[in-house]
Amino acid sequence: MCNLYSMTRTQDAIRAFAKALRDYAGNVPPLPGIFPDYAAPIVRTSADGVRELATARWGMPTSQFALMEATKKRAAKLEAKGQTVDFKELLRMEPDSGTTNIRNIGSKHWQRWLGVENRCLVPFTSFSEFNRDAGGDIWFALSEDRPLAFFAGIWTNWTSVRKVREGETTNDLFGFLTTEPNAEVKAIHPKAMPVILRTEAEIERWMTAPANEVPEMQRPLPDGALQVVARGTKQDG
Repeated sequence: MCNLYSMTRTQDAIRAFAKALRDYAGNVPPLPGIFPDYAAPIVRTSADGVRELATARWGMPTSQFALMEATKKRAAKLEAKGQTVDFKELLRMEPDSGTTNIRNIGSKHWQRWLGVENRCLVPFTSFSEFNRDAGGDIWFALSEDRPLAFFAGIWTNWTSVRKVREGETTNDLFGFLTTEPNAEVKAIHPKAMPVILRTEAEIERWMTAPANEVPEMQRPLPDGALQVVARGTKQDG
């Protein structure tokens, strides 16, 4: 699971590569360590069909089933203490920090966001997979100079409780697809790697193809396409 990545290229570079004609992201500094629930740049297609650069919080809405199970556990603990529980309200206020990596696109929970209106590009320059025995965070990039590429992402606008201290808020949220790992990532993390887009053709297909083509695009990079560029640090670049 990838829960840490970096993005250190400029907004101009992102807009040019992704063909984004609008920029609502403000001033985005180099981001050498992006963690779950951080705000980060994405490129999406607006309602009028124009591609735009914006920011969103990393972590799509968690499934209702998972939130229900978490709420049941919390309710049981409160009831064990003799407290009265309003389960509906408890469920509404259940904290949901979000789902960062999306693998099971056959789930009804995710299928609603696979259309082009909810697809996005998540720019990155390197990403980390954690392996304690290998030295902690192992950073991968397309090459040593860390060129710009994109994760195949989805986004939505959502009202929920991200953090208890914030209460209920409405935010633009994003996550990205994962798939089986290629050889380099598998040596560190055998379960998954992000779906990565490297070329203009891959970007255009991700942003424009019909939803029934998404499973074809959920595939790993070829073996040899990535290299380890850093180890044991929470930031890169």
